[in-house]
Amino acid sequence: MKMLIGGSLEDKENKLNVTNPYDNSIIDTVPLGSLQDTKRAILAAYDAKKVMESLSSRRISQLLYDIYQELSGKLDEFARLMTLETGKPIRDSKVEMTRSLDTILLSAEESKRIYGETVPVDAGLAGEDAIGFTIRIPVGVVSAITPFNYPVNLALHKIAPAIAAKNTVVFKPSSQAPLTAMKLAELMDSHLPDGAVNCLTGKGELIGDEMVKSNLVDKVSFTGSVATGLSIAEKASMKKLTLELGGNDPLIVLEDADIDDAVNAAVKGAYSISGQVCIAVKRIILDNSVADEFIEKLVGSTRKLRMGDPLDDKTDIGPLIDVNAALNVEKVVNDALGNGAELLCGGKRDGAFYAPTVLDRVKPDMEIVRDETFGPVAPIIRVDGSREAFSVANDTRYGLQAGVFTSSIENVKNAVKTIEAGTVLINKSTFRTDNMPFGGFKMSGLGKEGVKYAVEDMTRVKLVIL
Repeated sequence: MKMLIGGSLEDKENKLNVTNPYDNSIIDTVPLGSLQDTKRAILAAYDAKKVMESLSSRRISQLLYDIYQELSGKLDEFARLMTLETGKPIRDSKVEMTRSLDTILLSAEESKRIYGETVPVDAGLAGEDAIGFTIRIPVGVVSAITPFNYPVNLALHKIAPAIAAKNTVVFKPSSQAPLTAMKLAELMDSHLPDGAVNCLTGKGELIGDEMVKSNLVDKVSFTGSVATGLSIAEKASMKKLTLELGGNDPLIVLEDADIDDAVNAAVKGAYSISGQVCIAVKRIILDNSVADEFIEKLVGSTRKLRMGDPLDDKTDIGPLIDVNAALNVEKVVNDALGNGAELLCGGKRDGAFYAPTVLDRVKPDMEIVRDETFGPVAPIIRVDGSREAFSVANDTRYGLQAGVFTSSIENVKNAVKTIEAGTVLINKSTFRTDNMPFGGFKMSGLGKEGVKYAVEDMTRVKLVIL
């Protein structure tokens, strides 16, 4: 596939292979973009700003509706390519593509709802004869950098709101899974002015640094690791930032919980897409009074999951994105076992596959729960009572989501008040809709995604005084 710069598809002599993590076959190649390519893409976006700003909100909305309509007819094609390059089970790829349509539709609708407000300036000294109001204007050029795990939906959470707010975009998908994102950019470009969406591929540090540092860029929206997010924050100068940096999300099961519901939530939360989700359940915190029952049912459900070819509709667990990712999961599981954790099922690696794994007797200071483990692992931490459960839940540098299973309104109130996370879920885990404010506290990031909230952050407020 080819890069997209200023409305033109471009190839390069030097290329990167994109491999299928299921069988390690080469799916396609992508150009190895250069610093000069990046500068040209940014300049193309900068030059397209005036064209985008000149379009009416009605026209922008119609263009997004047109993109929605074309993508609607290509969901299976996109889903299959996504599964090939990520190893994500085809069922999950289809769900992502359906959600992606929602994200475009929400953006098309939100493009007509970018409101200012009146300002009662006569409430201040010297404002008696004045009328004040605000308008929201585009920030300009948005740099969007995305990871491999949701290659289309996470891209659209940056690109579609940017377009809705009449911005232009320079976009870099993950080198591990760039193909569906590149295909998306090409589709969007066919409906938009040249330069409105530009898509670069290549080495992240070289391209990403220029996308962050360039004086022609007005906002950076990034989803990825804490280390890279901190580096972006240091290099971005006065640009607006949205950083979604992952999580270490707890699932808390208290003494009065519905155990069957909690087990179902744990299975979905810990193992979906082989645990490679920022809002995956990464710590299961169990009250001792229900721990044994919960664990017995969790192990039983885990053993029923089917690993295999991700293109098979019956597959529950596909490979991780590559062998190195699986090796890292193997490393942290072995570290936990060496420090006293108990293996109840799983714990085996085969190439890029890692079996769904349940660990009991995990301690809060073990590496597997101190850091974000991106794999199909359910580490269990036992506690006595809600106070200890909430304390353990907060004992992390992350704060994205937390799920609490309980039937007590007092426990609910205490959880909402106590837990340090951007979202507190009651009797649910691993939840996101495409219109909700999504983002965490602490090292989980900065700012909120979700179409309405992203659009707001991709505009500037201008005050007008008459």
